[in-house]
Amino acid sequence: MIGRLPLNEQLDALKSALSRNEVLLEVLNRTAVLKLPGWYLTAGCLFQTVWNVATDRPPTSGIKDYDVFYFDDQDLSWEAEDAVIKTAADTFAGMSADVEVRNEARVHLWYEQKFGVACTPYTSTEAAIDNFAATTCCLGVRLEQDGQWRVYAPHGLSDVFNLVVRPNPVLAPREVYETKTARWRRQWPELTVLDWPSESAAWTPASS
Repeated sequence: MIGRLPLNEQLDALKSALSRNEVLLEVLNRTAVLKLPGWYLTAGCLFQTVWNVATDRPPTSGIKDYDVFYFDDQDLSWEAEDAVIKTAADTFAGMSADVEVRNEARVHLWYEQKFGVACTPYTSTEAAIDNFAATTCCLGVRLEQDGQWRVYAPHGLSDVFNLVVRPNPVLAPREVYETKTARWRRQWPELTVLDWPSESAAWTPASS
């Protein structure tokens, strides 16, 4: 079972699984050209590719889009982010996938209006990834200038390979977690989805 392998072997297995998704590799390569500060390809396209490989589905099955996060706190205007989004749209033109590029330094400006809870300004792209609704989602990959893969996985990779979805109640509301996991269960019924903790329960992060 890959989830019980040493971490270095899990990293090799992650790269092997993600490399089965040719769309994902193309997004990685095209994003690297943009040279966005602190960027990562992140969220569903990563762990869902692993799920597809683990369950013998086509690597792109059920993946809605490809999320690229970057962090630029020098200009928090919408105009600055929009300029990056438009440049990225040209870069990803002709691809058979939707690629969404967002500046995580601006999230606190709109998060409460959309989700009903306040968001403390992030200090990095990694901090943004830390706040996904499930620890299983807390995963980011990018290509460094030398072509090496940089992987950010603050909760490890065992849950990803074991098809376990674990809640991460640090920011996103319970409804966000339950809405997402309901859709994932329909697409990947093999998943084990853990319940959101009750308010009275003590929260203990997953160990890796």
